[in-house]
Amino acid sequence: MKKAVSGALALVKEFRRPAIALNLVYYGLVACGMIYVAFNPSLQQALLKDVGTAFTAGPFAAVGSAYTGGQVLQAVALTFVVNLLLGSLAVITLPSLVIPFSGLLMGVYRAILWGLLLSPAAPELRLIMIPHSLTLILEGQAYIMAMLATYVHGRAFLWPRTAGVTTHWEGYKVGVGRTLRIYVLVILLLALAAIYEALEVIIMVRLMGAR
Repeated sequence: MKKAVSGALALVKEFRRPAIALNLVYYGLVACGMIYVAFNPSLQQALLKDVGTAFTAGPFAAVGSAYTGGQVLQAVALTFVVNLLLGSLAVITLPSLVIPFSGLLMGVYRAILWGLLLSPAAPELRLIMIPHSLTLILEGQAYIMAMLATYVHGRAFLWPRTAGVTTHWEGYKVGVGRTLRIYVLVILLLALAAIYEALEVIIMVRLMGAR
């Protein structure tokens, strides 16, 4: 595991400029979303209502039930699986294996949506966002790493000589290998985020229920 993490970090270091740019863009868009919704609070309320429905009677009802029921291990497992399979693989990585760089658009969309949803401009979120900020950082870094993997793959595929090969197919394969290496960090970050978020939300639910 240590070797895998070291290899992934070495690759991130090799592509440190794109990694820095993605961090600036991602968190910058989150901030822009938060500022925008501060002047349009009705939009945030509508989005929060939709999210609440999704976690109570919608497709993520099992996740919401695990949180409200205080089932820590189940909450951690479900959060990790949803964020890895749906949040990273399905919407960022897999589309980019078909259309290079396309997953970057989904990453941009998520950053904006996070800002609109989680802006502390909403009175009910001001205290909650203090502990929840760490969740945003950890999950955000995981998605940024998935976006970086998308960039690395697309670059190797479209410009194979930058990856030390001569054909696009060889570049594609090199890009897939590098994506898998970076995904070690994605998995690690999402696991840490799931553990923290499950504990954080369950504790918050109990504290609010005790009032």
